[in-house]
Amino acid sequence: MSDIKFSIITVSLNSEKYIENTILSVMRQTYKNIEHIIIDGASTDSTVEIIRKYKDQLSYWISESDTGIADAMNKGVLKATGDYILFINSDDYLINEDTLKQVSLLLNERLDLYIFKVLFMFPDNRKIIKMNRDLSLLTNIKMGSCHQGHVVSRKLFQDHGLFDDSFKIAMDYDFLLRIYQKGIKFKSIGLVISCMGQEGLSSRNDWASLKERFIEERRVHEKYCKNVWWKLFYSFYWCLYFPYRRIKFLICQLV
Repeated sequence: MSDIKFSIITVSLNSEKYIENTILSVMRQTYKNIEHIIIDGASTDSTVEIIRKYKDQLSYWISESDTGIADAMNKGVLKATGDYILFINSDDYLINEDTLKQVSLLLNERLDLYIFKVLFMFPDNRKIIKMNRDLSLLTNIKMGSCHQGHVVSRKLFQDHGLFDDSFKIAMDYDFLLRIYQKGIKFKSIGLVISCMGQEGLSSRNDWASLKERFIEERRVHEKYCKNVWWKLFYSFYWCLYFPYRRIKFLICQLV
């Protein structure tokens, strides 16, 4: 299946601690039909110097201001030429050197989306495998998987649009719910393909960050609310879920 071309898109901002590991995880792949695109948001640390060190191994890179993660990801998608796109951001990395070779052997159906597992790496070195959940009725409520485990057909973006850059955190959930409601073809596979760092916006666990994420998820629900029954359900859901998460946060602070 070496005819499949992968576009790896890495979004970065002040990522000097991690980005070299991300770049090397792509460079060391035994599968070679790859392009690596880095979109940096005008970093002020040594991130750009590290990127320049590997510029000959990159298909494209740029460092300039953007309006947020979704804007940067969209820039990457517009530069991509591969059949499938993976977002491996600056504190993430591909799990081993044969990852894309293994993935290429599993794409024989050429579906719109493949959902793989992701390993969560915490600052205290704890590791947890994130279970991937199929697109289903539950997708109308929660995302259920991480974009670091999504292998997405580039044609999907051409047919259904880019990420909504009005979202700062939930842009991937917005996109996933959009394509789910369009009835796209997908498959979940129990292979871990990437390690996700826990320093990005979506991983922050302070209440202000959690509250911002929940507000954006509610906006996604409102955007794709299909009828009055879903509107009633979402109203009931948020009346319960938001206070529940607030109480859970406070309890965790005390433990």
